[in-house]
This record gives sequence, C-alpha cells and structure tokens, in this order.
Amino acid sequence: MTSKKPEGSSKRKSKSKPRIIEHPHSSEQFFTNRELGWLHFNRRVLFEAEDHRTPMLERLRFLSICNSNLDEFFMKRVGGLKRQLAYGITAKSSDGKTPIQQLKLVRAMVSEMVQAQALAFSKSLVPGLKEKKIFLLKWSELTKEEIARLHQYYMKNVFPVLTPLSVDPGHPFPFISNLSTSLGVTLKHPERGNDPLFARVKIPQVLPQWIRIEASRAGVSSHADYRYVSLIDLIRENLADLFPSMQVLKVMAFRLTRNADISRDDEDAEDLLAHIEEELRMRRFAEVVRLEHGPSPDPWMLQFLIKELEIADDDVFELPELLDYRGLGAIADLKIPELRYETWPSAVPLVFQDDNPVSYFNLIREQDQLLHHPYENFEKTVEKFIRISCEDPQVVAIKMSLYRTGDNSPFIKSLIRAAEMDKQVVCLVELKARFDEERNIYWAQELENAGVHVVYGIVGLKTHAKTALVVRQEGDVMRTYAHIGTGNYNVTTSRFYTDLGLLTCREEITSELVEFFHYLTGRSLKSNYEKLLVAPVNMFQRFKFMIEREGENAKAGKPAYIFAKMNNMEENDISLALYEASKKGVLVDMSVRGFCCLKPHLQGLSERIRVFSCIGRYLEHSRLFYFRIGQADPVDGDFYIGSADWMYRNLHARIECIVPILDRPLKEKLWEIIQLYVRDSRQTWDMNSNGEYTQRKNLEKGPDPGVQEQLQILTRQKNQATETKGQ
Repeated sequence: MTSKKPEGSSKRKSKSKPRIIEHPHSSEQFFTNRELGWLHFNRRVLFEAEDHRTPMLERLRFLSICNSNLDEFFMKRVGGLKRQLAYGITAKSSDGKTPIQQLKLVRAMVSEMVQAQALAFSKSLVPGLKEKKIFLLKWSELTKEEIARLHQYYMKNVFPVLTPLSVDPGHPFPFISNLSTSLGVTLKHPERGNDPLFARVKIPQVLPQWIRIEASRAGVSSHADYRYVSLIDLIRENLADLFPSMQVLKVMAFRLTRNADISRDDEDAEDLLAHIEEELRMRRFAEVVRLEHGPSPDPWMLQFLIKELEIADDDVFELPELLDYRGLGAIADLKIPELRYETWPSAVPLVFQDDNPVSYFNLIREQDQLLHHPYENFEKTVEKFIRISCEDPQVVAIKMSLYRTGDNSPFIKSLIRAAEMDKQVVCLVELKARFDEERNIYWAQELENAGVHVVYGIVGLKTHAKTALVVRQEGDVMRTYAHIGTGNYNVTTSRFYTDLGLLTCREEITSELVEFFHYLTGRSLKSNYEKLLVAPVNMFQRFKFMIEREGENAKAGKPAYIFAKMNNMEENDISLALYEASKKGVLVDMSVRGFCCLKPHLQGLSERIRVFSCIGRYLEHSRLFYFRIGQADPVDGDFYIGSADWMYRNLHARIECIVPILDRPLKEKLWEIIQLYVRDSRQTWDMNSNGEYTQRKNLEKGPDPGVQEQLQILTRQKNQATETKGQ
C-alpha cells in the first residue's frame, strides 16, 4: 500500500551529531529539572481527582484539567525538547540533563501518571458516581431498548457528520489535526485478497463526547437522565453503517498531539501580525510528538500509524481507559449542588457600589485600592473601572495592555465605545499569547476597525504586563489613574483564578506608568524607574539587590525575611542569590504553584528556604513579593505585586510590570494573606530537596478549611463589617 503525504507536512530533520551546550550554572547539585517539576505539579492536580474530600463532580473536573495540562505539556515542552534534537543542538538543562535524558524521564513519569488517571477513573470515580445515580456505562451494560434508541440517535445526529477516510493508492494518508481523537479501522475487501486496508473515522468535537440516554416514554427509574455512554463507543458499535459490504477486522481509538513549539525568530519580522498568522498555519502541520491509543491495540495498525506519522516507539502511549478525559466536563457541569463545591459569591466592597463616575474616581484619589480576586468581584471593580472610564466625558485617554482577554470581552467593547466617543485609546495586544493567538488577532483587528490605536508590542519581546492607564480632565489638571494587576483582563478566568490588583492615583506611580506605555508604543529607553519594576529594564537587578540586602540585614542581626508567591520559578541567578541569603540567615518562604528549580533544605546551602505549593478549587495565579528590610514590624517591609514570575523568560525576555504597595492598610491586608498561605495545612504541599512533594496534614487538630476557604470567609466578614459600619 502506498500513500502520499499531504501538502505542508514536514519531515523530521536528519539528526547530525548533537552539539552539547552546557548551562552556565548547570548542576544537579543546585537545581531540579523544570520538566519533571512540571509533571510533579500535574500529579498534585491529579491528586485532587483522587482525593475523597473533593466533591465528586469536581473530581471529574480535576481529571479533565490534568488531561488538558498534559496536552499542553507535550505541545510546548516535549515539542521543544524534540525540536532541539531535530536541529542537533542539545542544550543541557539547569540540572545538567540533555534533551534525550529528559525525554526518557518524562516518558517514565507520564506513563505512571496515565495509569493513575485510569485507576482514579475506573476504580474510584465511576463507582462513586454510580452511588450518586450517575452512570458512565460501557456498551455491554446497556439494555436492548437503550441500544435501539441510541442507534436512532446515531443515525439522526452522528452518522451524517462522520467522514470515513480510507488509505489506498488513490487516497493518501489523511491529515490528522492536533488533539483530535479518531477510530482507526482495519478493513478487508471481500474481493481483493487478504491485504488489510486502513480507514480513519474522526470523532466529531462538535458533538457531546458523552451521550445522555434519555428515559423512554414508558418511564424507567428516576435516574435515567444520568445514564451516559461515550460517543466513541457509539460510533465504534455502528461502524458497519459506514463500511457496508466491507469486513471490519479491528478497531483502535487513537489521538494525536502535535508540536506547538514552532516559534521562529521574529527579530526581523516586518509585519508581526502576518508573521503570527503564518506561524499559526505552520502549527497546523507541525510534527507529531505523541500518539495515544487504547488498550489491546491492533499491532498491524499501530505499526502502520507509526510509519505514516514518522514517529518513534517512545512517542506512543497506551492508555488503559479513556483517551481524552476533557469530554467529562459536561458531566462535571451537572447542576447537583451536593456533588459540587459550595457556591462562594464574590464580595463587592462597599466603596465600589456607587456607579457615579465622580464618586468612583474620588475613592481611588482618596486612597489606593487593593483587590483580591475572585474573593472580591472583578467585574464590579476592575471591569467597572475601565467601563466607567470609557463612558466618562471627562476621561480623555485610555491605555491598556491585553494578553488573554477571552471571548466576547467587555473590555474590548468598552474600548471600542471610547474610541467612538473620540477619546484617545491605545491598546497593546500581545499576538504571541500561546494558544490565544487567533483570538487576539481577531480582537486586534476589531479594535483597529473602530479607530483604536493598536500596538502589537516590541519585536523580540512578549508583553505580559497587566496594566491600564486612564487620563482624566479634572478642572485645570490632567489627573492619571492606573490599574496594575497580576492577572489578565479576562472576566471568565477572574472567577476561578486568584489574582491581586492595585487601583491608584499616586503620581509617583502613574507618572512612571505613563513612561512605561511610552516604552511599549514609542520605544522609550527610560531605565531609571524609581517605583516600578519593569522587565527587561530593571526588574532582575532590583530583585537581586533586594535579596542581597536581606542577606546583609541578617548578617548584621536585623530582622530578615523574604516571601515570594508565583506560578513557577527557574531563574538560576535569583536562585543563587537566595542560596546566599539563606546561608547568611534569611528565612525564605516561596509559594510556587507549579515547578520550582531551586532546591530547598540543602545542608549548608538552603537550610532556611521553604518551598510549597497550593492546589485547590481556584488556580493560584497571583504574584506577591515581600522583603522585611530590617523592620521591627513586618508590615513596614516592602510589598510588591505584578505580572512576573522568577523565571528567566519573565525577567529577561518579556515585558513585565511590578508595582510597590505603599499604603499601610493595604500592606496589612497583604501580610494577612501571606500568613494564611504560610500556615495552611489543607491545600499545601511541601517540596523536599529532591523536587518531590508531600501534602501537609495537621494531625493535632481536626480538619482545617484550606487557605482559599479561609480567604473567602475573611473577605466576606470584612465586607459585612464595612457595610454594617456604613449603615
């Protein structure tokens, strides 16, 4: 059988002898591996699906999140390692491992993880859901009546959508899109000998991946509405309708993951928009980095796919249960309160409940406002700030940076409305926000069509800062207001990401933010920011200085303490500075949600460094930094919030913005938050010097509410107290 590759598919580059590049601080003694650290993080996510304390439907959701995380990991990180090998440049990681070594370790950890996923699903979740009258059924468990009704559903809703694609001399091997699930079918023609034929049937993503079996008219048990069968099983059991007169020999479900790490150097890109659009087209035809298939595969079909997809045996993963747990999201969304997290309504601080623009700007002018989402409502604070600014006739200019804004964004609508009112509107849209490129291109064009001055950032640097600037005419004065946050201007994610944001009118901050936007739009070379930490201008140097200052304070016998909360950590120079601070007596607490390449608890090096990770119903996304600076009262130390992790890319290869918190009441609020994270014994995992994690358990007391629930309770209590005081 012969086949022809579709146009646009790319052969793997021939492998020349690898050129090993040593990292300047490459050492397993000092650093853990980034890729393995990320897999440890995803294993903590999977634990939430295994944990019986997590509500049943939320456990399904965590199983789906674990699956989605792994997909992105293979597209980005595994794809990147394979890309290095393809070009013969095998730079060693911080812990001294080559890409080949890392890929072997990744495969071992992923293989264990998919086994744990399958075990959690089949041995815990399926039986547990059954006890709650939610049935995830195999085809053999259906009644004859249900099979008959499902066949009717199939012929009406599924059969017309399917497109079987065969492979023979007249039909080349089909292009199979990224993350698509397919049924591979081995066929035999009744009149053309015994040679097997291959056909592929794509599982349509436009249909529910789990089909609810409706109750019959005669009526069955009351739980009939919660009986489900997978779309894959439904199609598999009705394949004869797709291949009449052909003999179906074998059927195997499989799923592809393609490399998304295909970015090219854009230093010389004359048109960044066209460059990103071309990159998206390239990604569609990127090489395959993973083939997943179900149990008991057809050996002939598996080898056929390996050959046609040009992959190695190590790229193939056998999954004991489902290929894609993401389809369980619809079941996790069932409106059964006792099987889901308790509803936690976000609070709207009393000061933000007035819709009068004058009152709104007055409250920011009178005192800085620190917001903690989702405990405090994002839509009625930050989104309202932009909406009121766009509608207020006294506002003359608005500038924003958008990284991931989401679908149907109210921010986009407000900016378009402001442009229509002849305000000066500038919006920096980051086109290289991975996996959001198409959406951002669309919104950038919509903004430009409305008259907004759209900027696509600085070539060679991804703009990750979350900032907004509003200029308002107040009498004879042009007064500037600002929002600087740790999260995206995205209403949807604001409901389940924890983030911090500052609304301020302080001239020492807003004047520098004006120049920061000049840097974004006009290539200003200002380097002497006094308040703001701006990457790649002064942020790295300032952070390193503040860490070294804590070391000197500890050495001099002054109070010294560092707290840093972020998503991930792998900047080696920052790690080395923290090691030196620890040796001088500084206690360092690091709340790092994902991977951390620094090693805590090493004798003589990092004995006073503690690293921990918080996993829960909300995605920990806020970045918060604290330095004691020798102060007797810890609240008098320095506090910062902003968009950057302590990652090489954030500090050296992205545009980031971090702002100091100067008002004492806001510092008190942040110090309280820090203490809750440090003391948590429900949602927190402690990292050891080998990069592994142990979940904290408070054995002396009863079960504590986790830090997220404590913050929810605390926010609600403070809001109620403020409202009572105001009455």
